[in-house]
Amino acid sequence: MKLQHPFIQLPVSFDAPALAAEIAAVDEAEWIAHPQGFPGNSALPLISVNGDVLDDGVEGPMRPTPLLERLPYTRQVLGALGAVLGRTRLMRLSGDAEVKPHIDQGYYWTERMRVHVPVVTTPTVRFYCGTADINMAAGECWIFDTWRLHRVHNDARQARIHLVVDTVGGDGLWEMVARGRPHHAAIPGWSAQAVAPDAAAQPALEFESVNLPKVMSPWELRSHIGFLFTESQPHRDLPPLQQSALRFLRRWQSLWTAHGDADDARPRYQSVLDEFVADVRRFGRGIALRNDVSLADAMQAMVTKAALSGGRFVPKRKVGGAAAHDGSEFDRPVFIVSAPRSGSTLLFETLARARDVYSVGGESHGLIEAIEALRPAARDYESNRLDASAATADVTLELRARFRDALVDSTGKPPARFPARMLEKTPKNALRIPFLARVFPDAQFIYLQRDPRETIASMIEAWESGNFRTYPHLPGWSGPPWSLLLTPGWRDLAGKPLHEIAAAQWQATTRILLDDLQALPKERWSAVRYDALIADPQAHVTRLCNAVDFAWDGVLDQPLPLSRSTMSRPDPDKWRGREDLLAQVLPGIAATAAAAELAAS
Repeated sequence: MKLQHPFIQLPVSFDAPALAAEIAAVDEAEWIAHPQGFPGNSALPLISVNGDVLDDGVEGPMRPTPLLERLPYTRQVLGALGAVLGRTRLMRLSGDAEVKPHIDQGYYWTERMRVHVPVVTTPTVRFYCGTADINMAAGECWIFDTWRLHRVHNDARQARIHLVVDTVGGDGLWEMVARGRPHHAAIPGWSAQAVAPDAAAQPALEFESVNLPKVMSPWELRSHIGFLFTESQPHRDLPPLQQSALRFLRRWQSLWTAHGDADDARPRYQSVLDEFVADVRRFGRGIALRNDVSLADAMQAMVTKAALSGGRFVPKRKVGGAAAHDGSEFDRPVFIVSAPRSGSTLLFETLARARDVYSVGGESHGLIEAIEALRPAARDYESNRLDASAATADVTLELRARFRDALVDSTGKPPARFPARMLEKTPKNALRIPFLARVFPDAQFIYLQRDPRETIASMIEAWESGNFRTYPHLPGWSGPPWSLLLTPGWRDLAGKPLHEIAAAQWQATTRILLDDLQALPKERWSAVRYDALIADPQAHVTRLCNAVDFAWDGVLDQPLPLSRSTMSRPDPDKWRGREDLLAQVLPGIAATAAAAELAAS
């Protein structure tokens, strides 16, 4: 929700040590990794779709999870807000980690505030929003402008934990907002009323039940589209898009007046919507909003994706409780596998431009590790390795359902029909080839090989950056917070210098994935060298698409654009800055490096 100020402190405060004590009693295994695998980010779901702790979505009736019943003071805090409660989580950010810069532009957040109550924090944790930054102190209560670019950086070693509530508000909350204090304002006599723990308190909580329209009303459409146009910067394509929007709204209102949200009118609504979407893509790409988001992207996220949703939601399936499927959801899904920092994000983003290709919108850490049997904690943190034996009938059914429900194309739309072609890239999957081959019997794999000197140097940089922490509190590990994938034998690396840890990760990953690929029929996997891909992307992408039967007719720029996971500008000689360290480990990995080069040749 757009606010008048970047941050507003509400006139209420809470007992942070009491909240922290409640949270400390929760088992570590109940914390859930971020669905997109953002390093150092984890959560405890308190209110979610149908009360399902494994459903991180924002579409469907929000209900308390079993965990909330075990946290009485947390319930009291939620009751004190006086609001209708949407998705609510305890969100943890490990030491020296960050929430990356982003803007909440989806439909769900258009009319929702995000309330933060810091529970465990330090004075150096900084919350940035627009051009402002503050430290939210423990026990305070804040809202902020989610329409501005925002991020969080925790530069302390201690984890930061906030109670985070998404809400449309309520009488009590709106009254507090009216008495709130902008972060930069010193208001004489202003104070926050303390809410102390009360064992007898039994607050009646109110939860969202409807948060997505079956067919969006013309009045709501007009409100959202009008807001986006007022936020748009001047551009020559703005007037024709405004004219298109006017025609769209008039046609939509005519349909609404005649049919409302009747199911039999959906084809006519869809036809009108498709024409407007085409104009948004045609005119809106070059138009920037005041927050620097593309108007086309914001229109798709806030308006066109939700305008004809149907108001019905596919619940997340649970292991052992999923409905049977007929095996036709996927057609030869393609998995990119490589050692971490080999350029797989660049290859993924390029191949995803092929026609009729879908992905889960990011990496699949959360989809896989949210299944109880596949969580590292359930496997004593041995590694991220999964062999075919882990693909039990229940796990296979559950994982296929999760992937199917998450599939979207490059514009965020789910498949119109099945089976669908899926492209997937998650570094940990380099250790899971037999498992994936069992879950998806017709899966195909693309191996991306990169010079180990470049790769290991980039892995060291990833460790040092703190942005790739996957298991910051790894039991039994005394080294720096664990980053990247968890390889077999990691316990033997305790006390080793960072360049030896990275080299061991590379060697274990590469050796395992090569053995696993060579155990498959040759027609099920292809390979490409990173340096060859960079030198002639058109030729190698065309070759790979032919190998996996992707429909490719694109023309690629050279050089390819930087991928979203790039830390510093690529340079084939960048590894030389760590040449002395690499010289110490290269002899020990020489045989594996030779096998990798042979496999990709």
